[in-house]
Amino acid sequence: MRILMLLLSSFVLASKLMGAEMPVEKAVLTVPPEVSPPIMRSHAAKVVVELEVIEKLGKMADGVDYVYWTFGGTVPGKFIRVREGDTVEFYLLNHPANKLPHNIDLHAVTGPGGGAASTFTAPGHKSKFTFKAINPGLYIYHCATAPVGMHIANGMYGLIYVQPEKPLPKVDREYYILQSDFYTDKPYGTKGLSNFSMKNAIDEKPTYVVFNGSVGSLTGENALKAKVGETVRLFVGNGGPNLVSSFHVIGEIFDRVYQEGGVKVSQEQVQTTLVPAGGSAIVEFKLDTNGTYILVDHSIFRTFNKGSLGMLKVDGEQNKEIYSGKELDEAYLGDESVATTLKSKDETKTSPVKIERLDGKTLYARNCLMCHQGEGQGLEGVFPPLAKADLLNKLANQKDRTELISFPILGKSGKLVVNGKEYNGVMTPVSGLSDSQLASVLTYVSNTWGNKAPSFTEGEIAKARAVLVKSKK
Repeated sequence: MRILMLLLSSFVLASKLMGAEMPVEKAVLTVPPEVSPPIMRSHAAKVVVELEVIEKLGKMADGVDYVYWTFGGTVPGKFIRVREGDTVEFYLLNHPANKLPHNIDLHAVTGPGGGAASTFTAPGHKSKFTFKAINPGLYIYHCATAPVGMHIANGMYGLIYVQPEKPLPKVDREYYILQSDFYTDKPYGTKGLSNFSMKNAIDEKPTYVVFNGSVGSLTGENALKAKVGETVRLFVGNGGPNLVSSFHVIGEIFDRVYQEGGVKVSQEQVQTTLVPAGGSAIVEFKLDTNGTYILVDHSIFRTFNKGSLGMLKVDGEQNKEIYSGKELDEAYLGDESVATTLKSKDETKTSPVKIERLDGKTLYARNCLMCHQGEGQGLEGVFPPLAKADLLNKLANQKDRTELISFPILGKSGKLVVNGKEYNGVMTPVSGLSDSQLASVLTYVSNTWGNKAPSFTEGEIAKARAVLVKSKK
């Protein structure tokens, strides 16, 4: 018995010593789309996380402001990485300039409210609680202060990754993407300050559906970057508060998907994966050829009309064995007799429509960006560039600009030479734009990316449209 007691005492003493010797480190928190670096240690540690709530004015879209409620000053909140088995000492700080109390529910926490019950924090105060990271995986965190939906809808969410003891295979690049839906009191693209609309949120009618907090957050200069031959891992979350995401990368297949944020491969060779509100997924793919790959929610009107569009720009050599580019463009008339019968008897009738007043840049993003790209650079051999385009500048600076106006109204097919390179494609008519909207987008295109021309007017478009319609008859 004495020997047993001595052994037990030695075990307790060893346990205490082990606890006292547990290393302490401060978590590395990163701003989206960056991901905290992989944890290289092979043992558990005490990890200190400090996350500050900041209520701040930010940019929802060009010319559109919104008061975000944030974790760490960004939407989504900062990326948190800990290791399975770590003891996490978590501090929530509520900035003294804030107006509201907040808390945090981390889906990685086992305990009441995921930490929400212990972190209700008034402005100018900080709270602390400790939890053990016992479940590896990728988890959403969000504010859970009443009304919970309102706090989430204003930007209070992010991702925490509990890295498994045996890490996922090494990749070349990791990025952090989080989709969410916003509900404002003004229509999409309305300039000035937009405020939260509880009615639209309850009715589940979002004004904006975006990646990483705003329209264009992952396009142009903010696009994700990689190189041919690299493997990319995306940590994808969905803050909601309402919509399910159908996450897709145009032109890529996910080699591996860790569904719902788990740490085991659940499926391979996946085209589109569902990410539930309040959920996540990890996707991986190797880049076989160069180009710009478009990230979307494949509930596709959200992408082109509400903002859920991102870009991954891949540098390197084109692999024509994988993707040749356009190889043929010939005239095809089809069966004209069939085409004739498809004409509507009512095609001359018009009905009044409510015209959205949007700026040229917004209209370009909705109607032109997919082909001509975010910086007007086009796609080599497929879509001609608009940036510093000699043909565009020539037509936009003529006295009679009907030819240029005809492109969006009637469409354009056949050969074009732009900046010394030949393009032989098809541009379909841009439907649904009023004369004022068409003037706005043409003015934007002809005065951006090194282009310069007189502004287009609504009257000029109306006059050209009448000529084009008459010549088409």
